[in-house]
Amino acid sequence: MIIEVLLWAAISLIMLAGCYNTSLFLLSRRRIRRTRTERRERFYVFLIACLNEERVLSESLARITSLPAGNFMALVIDDGSDDRTSAIALAADPDRVRLHRRTLPNARRGKGAALNDGVRHLRESGLLGGRDPDDIVLCVVDADGRLDPHVVQSVDPYFDDPRTGAVQVCVRMYNRRQGLLARMQDMEFVVYGDVFQSARRFIGSVGMGGNGQFMRLSALDTLGGDGPWSDSLTEDLDLGVRLIAKGWTNQHCTTASVSQQAVLSLRRLIRQRSRWFQGHLQSAGLVPLILRDVPTRPALDLLYHLSSPVLILLTSLLPLSFLVALGATTVASVQQGQPLVSPMWLLGPYLLSFTAAYAYGFVYARRERDLGLVRSVLLAHVFVFYGYIWFAAGWWGFWRMLTGKRTWLKTART
Repeated sequence: MIIEVLLWAAISLIMLAGCYNTSLFLLSRRRIRRTRTERRERFYVFLIACLNEERVLSESLARITSLPAGNFMALVIDDGSDDRTSAIALAADPDRVRLHRRTLPNARRGKGAALNDGVRHLRESGLLGGRDPDDIVLCVVDADGRLDPHVVQSVDPYFDDPRTGAVQVCVRMYNRRQGLLARMQDMEFVVYGDVFQSARRFIGSVGMGGNGQFMRLSALDTLGGDGPWSDSLTEDLDLGVRLIAKGWTNQHCTTASVSQQAVLSLRRLIRQRSRWFQGHLQSAGLVPLILRDVPTRPALDLLYHLSSPVLILLTSLLPLSFLVALGATTVASVQQGQPLVSPMWLLGPYLLSFTAAYAYGFVYARRERDLGLVRSVLLAHVFVFYGYIWFAAGWWGFWRMLTGKRTWLKTART
């Protein structure tokens, strides 16, 4: 009886998520029309928080310093590295790259703390040159981030609207051809950006990601406190919600990307996602803010998004209950001398599990045209099983929260 209740509860959750995902998929297919406005000269600062990033930093800085834009600089925030991170930053283009070193015991307190200190350094050092905060755009780039050459030209028009507080660009994996696990991560970010983020432009609930997020400095100034970023393990999620609560508009740019390194070890990937999951659990503290200061439509979407950890943990019970139900059916079929299952009996679970694969394959094929639609749809079927890693990551993150562990599980580079 308990297994049956769990089975139907899990199926109900999957159907609820399916309806939500279908609605966002349809909404994401709409185009946004933009009106031309007077262009302004803006100053872009790329913030790169680093902790032992000598393996990937050089290439990222080379990409940034070669951008075909006139008014920008990069600030490398060395968060107490004990490798060659600082030396690589100092060896880069001195006209475009500055180094800010943090030392222990103040260093290594999380990405949010490093970014906040970087903004303080920008103000105190005079690197901003007395510019109007409305015309200063900060961009957070991970140390392994490789920005598209046209990223500034793609993002800049969004800030012509004075209500725009932040813009998130698409995220890709530059090593996506290095195995199935890397390909699945690339598909994950493409689907999230091209479906969910694109749809949220119409809802008003676009979220910020840890890589490739552009923010107007005057918008960050309205957040108050010791700095724009919190000490949450998902400081980017917190930042996006707080900007919306302050009345700013977050945008999603579909025409430019930042590429990062996919994790090639399953254990390290689950470890990384457990941190993200724990950070989402911590973000439950944003619920009162959303209920108080966010308009109804984006508030509903944000509340659903913040409830995703609970839904994932509940849905993780489905495979177990399905296996138990299948075992019971097998035993009953053997005892009665009847066929195990009929083709129609298998159709229901297939449709429940894999209908979304056709939509996701369609979306991915538009980004990866060399794969083609058929191969993309087949990969999307694998992607459904790939999603099960969130079950392991979820329970790991939940356990860390229960045991009071808040250390930063940094993803090692290769």
